[in-house]
Amino acid sequence: MKFLETDISPLGMGCWPIGGAMYAGDQPLGYTNTNDADSIRTIHAALASGITLFDTAPAYGAGHAERLLSRALRGRPEALIVTKIGTGIDEQTRQITADETDPASVLPAIDQSLSRLGRDRIDLLLLHLNSLPVAQAEAIFDEVEEACKAGKVRSYGWSTDFTQSATAFSGRRNFVAIEHAMNVLLDAPDMQKVIHGSSLLALIRSPLAMGLLGGNYGATDVMRPDDIRATSNPRTAYFANGRPNPAFLARLDAVRELLTSDGRSLVQGALGWLWAKGDTNIPIPGARTVEQIEGIAGALAFGPLPGAVMAQIEALITLDPDSAAQAR
Repeated sequence: MKFLETDISPLGMGCWPIGGAMYAGDQPLGYTNTNDADSIRTIHAALASGITLFDTAPAYGAGHAERLLSRALRGRPEALIVTKIGTGIDEQTRQITADETDPASVLPAIDQSLSRLGRDRIDLLLLHLNSLPVAQAEAIFDEVEEACKAGKVRSYGWSTDFTQSATAFSGRRNFVAIEHAMNVLLDAPDMQKVIHGSSLLALIRSPLAMGLLGGNYGATDVMRPDDIRATSNPRTAYFANGRPNPAFLARLDAVRELLTSDGRSLVQGALGWLWAKGDTNIPIPGARTVEQIEGIAGALAFGPLPGAVMAQIEALITLDPDSAAQAR
């Protein structure tokens, strides 16, 4: 697969988990059990496994994930970095502050990310405000275009689950990607149709349902209170009251055997499902450990799930057709 005229693996690494603690007031928005040394080893293991695309954001650890990538990717120009704008942070307090919707905030935010990343240019810049009205996004993207002209940004896109947002900017030359939620438990056929019809790249976030598709959580497991999955954040629907959501566990149980066909792990089958859905889909699962990223990268050897398996999965799971119209 080519991205920015560069051959890349159809798989990236999401860096939200390595950012560690972050908060909006008292509400936790990060993942627990992070360790910087382990995170750097994980990034290096991703590179060794052929993964060269890393998805981050200022919000992830309030700047910490960007700084970790800077340390881990020093001297690795082949690595492509995706980061985002639109969310204000306070690095000292690890706080997510306010949405940054003023077009005047765009260029300073880009410069701040470049400084944290230790790079001269951002490969792909995404707007991180899922539900922002198109009219407001247009003014922001006009500023991003100026950053492209200045050589600070190579390309841009939007992290959004709304098809009208994707359609509105798909004709811009430097607008190349949509990042949206999708996994075997939460399909997004309308967004996929728009993306593939517009020849955009699809970065798939939550490809493993915030860890639920790793197969390590059962009905009795409880998330730590400082973990985002213990909150009522809309992105955590895979969990309810700090426990795995029974409805999603039931869906998973229905297709577990099919996902693990031909010797795949559950994770590898979940990624194969996404590749079978579209040849420009790039899942960006998060990882915190070398073991996790190596298991994820093992999916590359298997590739997409076979058509017969995909048909059986679709016959077993009935997904809400309207679910993709929500911010996830």
